[in-house]
Amino acid sequence: MTASDTRPLTGLATGTGLPGPADVLAAAERIAPHVRHTPLLRHDTLPGLLVKAEHLQHSGSFKLRGAANAMLALGADEVVAGSSGNHGIAVATLGRMLGVRVTVVMAAGAAEAKERAIRALGGRVLRVPGGVAERDRHARDLAARTGGALVPSSDHGLVIAGQGTVGLEVFRDAPDLESIFVPVGGGGLLAGVLLAAARLPRPVRVIGVEPERARRYARSMAAGEPVELPPSDTVADGLRGQRPGELTFPIVRRRVDDLIGVDDAAVLRAMDLLHRAGIAAEPSGAAALAGALRSGALRPGAAGRTAVVVSGGNSAAALAAATTR
Repeated sequence: MTASDTRPLTGLATGTGLPGPADVLAAAERIAPHVRHTPLLRHDTLPGLLVKAEHLQHSGSFKLRGAANAMLALGADEVVAGSSGNHGIAVATLGRMLGVRVTVVMAAGAAEAKERAIRALGGRVLRVPGGVAERDRHARDLAARTGGALVPSSDHGLVIAGQGTVGLEVFRDAPDLESIFVPVGGGGLLAGVLLAAARLPRPVRVIGVEPERARRYARSMAAGEPVELPPSDTVADGLRGQRPGELTFPIVRRRVDDLIGVDDAAVLRAMDLLHRAGIAAEPSGAAALAGALRSGALRPGAAGRTAVVVSGGNSAAALAAATTR
């Protein structure tokens, strides 16, 4: 595995260029040797639904895709990332493989099990007071001071393009798909899936699902501009974003078909359903199913033309088991 990709890059390399559908295709080619093509699962307890099993991805979440696309393309010796946990685990996983020094900035309320996992992979962790917005500001400042490459969890063109490969796989594996529900934290996954959907010969509805306590995209779209919310304490710890990204927001505003809010009780019910189906989702990973359930997508006898993205499975128990193996 090499730490760099010598193919020419556009403005995506600076983190300021707005990605397009072609960048998702380029990301799929770049990261193919390093990511798992995760399956679309069916289960009798989830009639009419296809489950994109990103909890089976290397590092336990879809975050490896965006991190791999950015780190391989940039070829940096040192990387700084702000993360609630899964992005940090992905960056640290790649850092160990590539021989890249990794520092992950985490907010005060981030899960301790995810911090331990990052440290176990050789990453350095800095805790800062405040929420996601303060964490990300600290990561930007740290990267500027140290000269490390900033690899944000969502708001970077290369990261968005990498996350979009989730959508590419779903659309290729289910060509008759009618709709897909996507969890929304920072918005990189939703934006990437929207870009992947833009290439399709027929429309597929893309629905973003936000925690009810952290509806930064819905509120920003209503306001017509990005707004910053106070820190939230939703059980879906990976979806606690406070402000839409400068790159993700215009993509979502232009292309998303709907945004749904779900409360913690709905997320936990969805997680229980997934666990009973043998799908080891963490709360953030169950949010898309919670949104699909709210929309009435669970229908016996349905043709399986609705997909939900289970974005990760890094529960405290799963991480503890992984670090003791």
